Amino acid sequence: MRRVFLMFVAALAAALACGSVAEAITNGQPDGNRHPNVGGLVNGTQYSDGTWLYCSGALISPTVFLTAAHCADDGSNVRVTFDPAYKDGDKTYAGTFQADPAYPGPSSDSHDIAVVVFDEPVTGIEPAELPTANRFNRLPKDQRFTSAGYGAYEVTNGPGGHQYLYDDVRQYATGTLNAINKTWLRISMNASTGNGGTCYGDSGGPNFLGDTSTIAAITITGDAVCRSTNVTYRLDTASARDFLDDYVALP
Repeated sequence: MRRVFLMFVAALAAALACGSVAEAITNGQPDGNRHPNVGGLVNGTQYSDGTWLYCSGALISPTVFLTAAHCADDGSNVRVTFDPAYKDGDKTYAGTFQADPAYPGPSSDSHDIAVVVFDEPVTGIEPAELPTANRFNRLPKDQRFTSAGYGAYEVTNGPGGHQYLYDDVRQYATGTLNAINKTWLRISMNASTGNGGTCYGDSGGPNFLGDTSTIAAITITGDAVCRSTNVTYRLDTASARDFLDDYVALP
């Protein structure tokens, strides 16, 4: 399914529904089965063109799906798909959305992290790995990350303003480390330097360390037209681990 949103419509929806800028893969390519544990949250409302995906995430245990807190209301019933090219009617998995109780936190630590606890275990998909404590306090300046999700695959600029193009296909791109903060990893997605990254719809999606299966951080926000920086929430910090420890065994 192909969808097009004008910039002001997408920005308004993100502000109302999420409280921050949601993200999507740009300057990337279709993922296929490269990251089968990356899924998308399915909008349960039936539109004229069917259901669609609005946030991303990753399976971290057979019963737990990692995503961002701003993607849904705490305690709500949600559905997740792992199809690489989602179509209305494809298989979904039902679960309960559980956000970090400290969300929304300050800019220094937003606590913008959540899980979906599935009603039944997901079988046939190998969960992604989580990092050890404080693993990303120091990283080489050229460290690469692989971002994955179902968000907008292209941003165009026309007479009506910026348009965000969606097709509900799981995609991936690689970017280079920009900066390390207490709870954030900032990743360059500047295409002119050979990087790619995220845009509207990729919120909660994983940013793998290089080409490993370890999720370093989840996508939270970025610049309005998805060209510069992917701002991601670290999973190796004490606050992220305190939340995740209630749902999965940590390394």
